[in-house]
Parts: sequence; C-alpha cells; structure tokens
Amino acid sequence: MDRKQIERISKALADQTRLQVFEAIAARSDMTCGDIVNLQGVTPATISHHLKILSDAGLIECVKQGQFVHSRVVKSAIAAYTSALTRLASRKKTSAAKS
Repeated sequence: MDRKQIERISKALADQTRLQVFEAIAARSDMTCGDIVNLQGVTPATISHHLKILSDAGLIECVKQGQFVHSRVVKSAIAAYTSALTRLASRKKTSAAKS
C-alpha cells in the first residue's frame, strides 16, 4: 500500500460520522443505505456522501442487489492498512528527521 492510499484511508476514517458508519457496516457485515440512515439519524444524501468517501478509500464495497445497494467492509483493505501503519511506525529515523 502506498503512502497516498494510507492518507486516503486515514482521512476517510478521521470523520466521526464516517467512522461510525464504517463501524456499523463492520458490525453487521452488510448494510443498505436505508439501514444506515435508520441507525445514524442523518439524511440519505449525507449517508451516500460518506459511503462514497469510504468506497473511494477502498474501505467498503457497494454491490447492487435488486433495488438496494449493499455495503460491505473490505477486510483485505483493513489488513493492508494496519500492516502499512505498522511498517511506518517501525521505520528507523533518517538523519534528516533527527535534525
């Protein structure tokens, strides 16, 4: 995972509402926009906006089934993100960073 993707995921999860939406989807493993609206108490347009950001970051996938779009967490993206953060945290400081 490159640095740009790490930043995109970090920014996506930095918003309180998006983090709550992500947590809700992860807890249920599959949710529609309507399910999320009912849980979060915000408008469908707001939820759609947050789902797009989470999807663009690669954290969720949205799959149309009939008339509904189901959102699911992409577990491999979370694993790659945590692994990338671990690598960043484990890097030795360069001499330029010490100055």
